[in-house]
Amino acid sequence: MTTRPIAAAVVGHTNTGKTSLMRTLLRDAAFGEVSDRPAVTRHVEGATLLLNGEPALELYDTPGLEDSIGLREHLDRLAGSEVRDATAAVEAMLASDAARDQFAQEAKAIRQVMASDVALYVIDARQRILAKYRDELAILARCGRPVVPVLNFIASDDARTAEWRDQLARLNLHAVAEFDTVVFDELGEQRLFEKMRTLLDKHEATLNALIEDRRQQRELLIQASARRIAELLLDAAGAVRIVTADRHHPREEDLESLRDDIRRAEQQCVDDLLALHRFRPEDCHPDQLPLEQGQWDMDLFSQEALRRFGVATGGAAAAGAMAGLTVDIMLGGVTLGAMTGLGAATGGLLGATKTHGKRFYERLRGKRELRCDDATLLLLARRQITLVHALLRRGHASQEPIQLADRNDKRSDARAARRKQPRLPHELAAARWNPRWSSLNRTGAASLIGATKHEEAIEAIAADLARALHRGDPTWP
Repeated sequence: MTTRPIAAAVVGHTNTGKTSLMRTLLRDAAFGEVSDRPAVTRHVEGATLLLNGEPALELYDTPGLEDSIGLREHLDRLAGSEVRDATAAVEAMLASDAARDQFAQEAKAIRQVMASDVALYVIDARQRILAKYRDELAILARCGRPVVPVLNFIASDDARTAEWRDQLARLNLHAVAEFDTVVFDELGEQRLFEKMRTLLDKHEATLNALIEDRRQQRELLIQASARRIAELLLDAAGAVRIVTADRHHPREEDLESLRDDIRRAEQQCVDDLLALHRFRPEDCHPDQLPLEQGQWDMDLFSQEALRRFGVATGGAAAAGAMAGLTVDIMLGGVTLGAMTGLGAATGGLLGATKTHGKRFYERLRGKRELRCDDATLLLLARRQITLVHALLRRGHASQEPIQLADRNDKRSDARAARRKQPRLPHELAAARWNPRWSSLNRTGAASLIGATKHEEAIEAIAADLARALHRGDPTWP
């Protein structure tokens, strides 16, 4: 790898998506300003991609080329006024008063191209092929730098990708990259770097390393997302509230207290996932992700949320006061439901006594245990997986809503009702037996009991969730 970073000037006509490309490559939704207004970028702005903490690729966002026809005519006059090559004519223009007056905006972009190793010429593939674009390419050809045309917005139904490729081939530009700054495609980014590599032999090692680093970073992002979801699920599974047994139903305030704790835990997970993927809550508008200002647009403890995410439920409890929660009678600190599920009542009693001690044993005698039910745990998982899937495909310059597949038709409802509820991982059952695993039960800086087992449970669930994220299927497990 060369010691000097690659310098790439991002150029093109106004409003073709130059700043959008920068945001996507940088994974930074805050870089520059993206707008439908013309000529938003007025100055050259730079940013750097790092490899192992060292600069590898310097990207320079430039003002839009607006008067390419006038500039080309001006360069033709300069080239014809005396014997000089095309690049010398560009240099003469940059040194003239025209670069500070008539062509001030174009000169900023051209000057950066001349100072760079390569120009990334961004094309809005939805636009018709006009003379002004051919003039821009002719001007760039005079700068003596390799040019990689980048067809942007190729995911649009209006994209004229084939027409543009044919026209670029006629101009002897064959190293064309297809990209989309709205619907992110990791292969599109990889091919962009590969096209640059074909034109920059001396930087081949750097670009190879950058391609591999991007692949590794995406894998780490998936793994980190899966771990954060696993932490949420263990927190929710282990959350427990002890309520009095002399009532037919727990008090409404007890129910809402646990629901609110789980809602807050999910919201914190959403915030963490947005930050992990370098998005801000304000980047999420109505119908996106599907979040509104970084919050889910339907309550976790609702029939509609279960239906939308294809979670089958018994129906009666979910529709009433106990929606999303379940109550077991406590016998010596062990629930009847847990004893039935494990088939080891005696061992469970002994285990509970050894783990929690006599004082906890006596405290739980004759009480009820209020917990999050399996359907809600499944809904929690599927909502977060859906969110991560959307974030992985969302370009950091996107200004449009992400359209998720609609799972709400009647046929989907009927299939969900017939489908047998999947068995949740046994690690979540273990969390029910270990309430100290859940941060929703702990106060202050209390340490985990059985921390090794807790970590093993997180890692096992995270590994399974990572496989679901790779598959692109939210129907986990």
